[in-house]
Amino acid sequence: MEASDDGAAGGGEQTVFRHLDDPDVPWQRVKAQRNADGSESHVHEKWLAFSPDPQYLSLYARYDPGMVVRRHGHMSPHVVFVLEGDLLVGDRACPAGTHIELPLGAAFGPIVAGPGGAVLFEVMMGDPRSWGDDPGAFERALAERGAEALPDPPLEFPAWLQDLRGRWGRTDAPGAG
Repeated sequence: MEASDDGAAGGGEQTVFRHLDDPDVPWQRVKAQRNADGSESHVHEKWLAFSPDPQYLSLYARYDPGMVVRRHGHMSPHVVFVLEGDLLVGDRACPAGTHIELPLGAAFGPIVAGPGGAVLFEVMMGDPRSWGDDPGAFERALAERGAEALPDPPLEFPAWLQDLRGRWGRTDAPGAG
């Protein structure tokens, strides 16, 4: 990470520059599955900026080929841009160049990475944690591919944020009771 006075209009804030090769931005496995052939696939993320105030997360993600992610939404508006490869989001094909906007409370998926995988850039503008719904759609997507979801790999969340990845209920959605 490199900080610079560029762009600081006397407020003391500094512009932050990061590069994907920076050693302080490690790849993390955030989701895992066992494939029909016994191999494992993952979602890998590099958290480029993770701020507590105001809360936001920007990340670079890599989906291994055939990786299936449950239908979910985030506790904030969320933007996804497909940089390389392709995804199937629900029944919608999303090739490289696709921009996906999820307003607060919107869900998408299940997400299935194409045969070459996918590379994404994502921004969550608020609390980045997710909530899931429609577990049946996720189970069907896994079954169609002979895949099995594995437990979420351990992550080191910032001290100010609790890991809620084990929760599935729609009651975690913004505004849900």
